[in-house]
Amino acid sequence: MVLAANPDVEIVDTTPEFPESGSDVPRLSNEEAEAVLDAYSAAVVAVADRVGPSVVNIAIEKDVAAQGPGGQRVYTVPGGGSGVVIAPDGYILSNSHVVHDAKHLEVTLADGRTLPARVIGDDPATDLAVIQTTAGGLPAARLGDSESLRPGQLVIAIGNPFGFQATVTAGVVSALGRSLRSSSGRLIENVIQTDAALNPGNSGGPLVDSRGRVVGINTAIIQGAQGICFAVPVNTARWVAGLLINEGRVRRAFLGVTAESRPIHIRVAREHGLPSAIAVGVVAVAEGSPAEAAGIAPRDVITHLGDTPLSGVDDLQRFLGRAEIGATIPLRLLRRYVPIETEVTLKEGDG
Repeated sequence: MVLAANPDVEIVDTTPEFPESGSDVPRLSNEEAEAVLDAYSAAVVAVADRVGPSVVNIAIEKDVAAQGPGGQRVYTVPGGGSGVVIAPDGYILSNSHVVHDAKHLEVTLADGRTLPARVIGDDPATDLAVIQTTAGGLPAARLGDSESLRPGQLVIAIGNPFGFQATVTAGVVSALGRSLRSSSGRLIENVIQTDAALNPGNSGGPLVDSRGRVVGINTAIIQGAQGICFAVPVNTARWVAGLLINEGRVRRAFLGVTAESRPIHIRVAREHGLPSAIAVGVVAVAEGSPAEAAGIAPRDVITHLGDTPLSGVDDLQRFLGRAEIGATIPLRLLRRYVPIETEVTLKEGDG
């Protein structure tokens, strides 16, 4: 645009003025900057000193079948991860994928001792496991409350990535309430997302808040991403660990169907007052299962268990994971678009 030289037009310069170097700009002094850095560093150092002695390196051997030129062969392969002591008598919390099917297991403590260990129980549905070593009087980490976490909160991860023992990384809680698919196909709920750097070998190690309380168990990363890591919340870990120590396993309710998330015509969903146009489609029913006893048949579409609407298979798995074994639950389904109400008595199982 060209401005004519009109004396009646006043041109105002709206370019913002930036202070020149050396002008009166509020800046932190060297002492203040060091104090801020020291406060952050002091928090991380204090956590590492407090929790580090409770973190162990886990080494395993497991048999893996592989197809070769001479047919299928079984190879013994090494593996490993991290764990955190949760009781002085040698109970250690880790990931299921670290210790599952291990035929030989040993832990290296922070003081350098290497001791044999055994698997007390593991739960692939939450990717958690409890092992126990032979030593007593171990320093146990303090478990916190993952429900009190907030995005942006400082967290510290301690573990043994690639075998580098007692590695400390720091970051923040990036997000809460994530879901991860476990090796069993179930969803792990309320997963913590963090940017505290994790690598292979960190699995099973603790994610800790600035007061040295374990708030999660590090479990997964997204390969190729920058700072997208995940931890199972400690509230889930506390519940699972208690069951594994007392019973050796986690008991879950069983319905007995092979199912899929199935879309429903929007008109049918509205007609029957369904909150979603997706429900649980029954593909097959196991013989002798609670579903068979309740009269559920292939091609049925389950819309509710109790008062809980089901908007897909994940909702069904969530319900069964929390349901009481032996309870009789009202069940609503559609059979050729005709609504049917029945009851099902849940048994123990996995499906």
